[in-house]
Amino acid sequence: MSLISPLLVILAIVLLYLNIGGVLAAVGLAIKTKRTSTTFGAIAVTLICFLAYLVSWRFGAMGITSAGAAVAILNFFLYRSLVLLKADWRVLKDGKEGLRQTLLHLALVTGSFVFLVPFAWLISTSLKEDKDMSAFPPIWIPTQQVKIKIGGVEHGLVTLNYQGKAITAAVMEESDTGDRILQPLQDGKSAGETIKANKDQITEIRRNSPVWKNYPDALKFLPPETNFGLVFLKNTLIVSVLGIFGTLLSCSMVSYGFSRLKFPGRDQLFVVLLATMMLPSAVTMMPVFLIFRWLGWIDSLRPLWVPSFFGAAYYIFLLRQFFLGIPNELEDAAKIDGCSPYGIFWRIMLPQVKPALAAITILSFMAVWNDFRGPLIYISSPEKETLAYALQLFQTAHGSEPALLMAASTMMIVPILALFFFTQRYFIQGITLTGIKG
Repeated sequence: MSLISPLLVILAIVLLYLNIGGVLAAVGLAIKTKRTSTTFGAIAVTLICFLAYLVSWRFGAMGITSAGAAVAILNFFLYRSLVLLKADWRVLKDGKEGLRQTLLHLALVTGSFVFLVPFAWLISTSLKEDKDMSAFPPIWIPTQQVKIKIGGVEHGLVTLNYQGKAITAAVMEESDTGDRILQPLQDGKSAGETIKANKDQITEIRRNSPVWKNYPDALKFLPPETNFGLVFLKNTLIVSVLGIFGTLLSCSMVSYGFSRLKFPGRDQLFVVLLATMMLPSAVTMMPVFLIFRWLGWIDSLRPLWVPSFFGAAYYIFLLRQFFLGIPNELEDAAKIDGCSPYGIFWRIMLPQVKPALAAITILSFMAVWNDFRGPLIYISSPEKETLAYALQLFQTAHGSEPALLMAASTMMIVPILALFFFTQRYFIQGITLTGIKG
């Protein structure tokens, strides 16, 4: 039975999707065709589906699968009796397309939830107290102990059974052995006496509340000379801006030459360029380090951004495919008007490949922002470190404090998420249009 249960769960999920998709498609088709009978039938099946799954949940995977199969059969007969027998081919085509789109979007929404789970856990953990970290089952909504001020000092509230009745008390002291000195409260005020209890006798009074102070605390734990991490941020922005500029300049010019200019050995050189993508980075790590050491650039930011001015094979290939898709008539018209090759490149070609440039900008920014190996190899001074390397040092020093570590990690990835959120349209357009002939 242990081998069959996972298959039953998968089958139950598939049937659930089919049922939801069928009901939604039937409701949409009924509204579009203004058929009252189909609308009421779809609503009835929706209620039956909800009740069937609600009742079958207590019977495990077998019960859920059986309920899903029964509802699927009911959906089929609804479709046959209320839609298929009364609809022409246009309505049937719309119904099939509506069902397909509904199931597709349900699958995409489910997939998005699966990929969002790690991000949700990251944010949730960054807003927790240390007591919630090791709780099982995991606590998704952060909580805090309710506190009260006594004598100008905040004390946590607990409940305990004292002399046969439940009372509320404030924790005044906590000994090394785990015993607590409690002060009972009456109507929110001190009762004037103290009692002693161990931690097993009390229950903390907690409420759903995020611990926002984890974020400023994470910055306070950074070395004072970093100015709350602004030094790391400045170094990262310098490397990112110069790296993006160098990548766009070099890759656009090289790809334009490979795609629009004719010279002996062009295709062979392009093959050699693509072959460099097959080399593992570990092969060139030592020669590149020796070059930078000979130049005297060790412990500076230059090794992190200067190589971008020499191009990247993948970005050159991406831009070359875009340049090949531009009609030759635009270039010929510019030549007739007396435009030079550089003028054609800057005024005619570059504006045509804006989606690819946007995609390369995003990819290059993400690569530079998350670069850990480069600062690890070339940087030794704390004031020249970037955020990626600084986060590793923070983990080494505060790995036992997951809330602070997750808060620092969240602040690290926020710029990447914001960039992708506002530029995803250009990023997707730049990737999907690669190689399409204009």
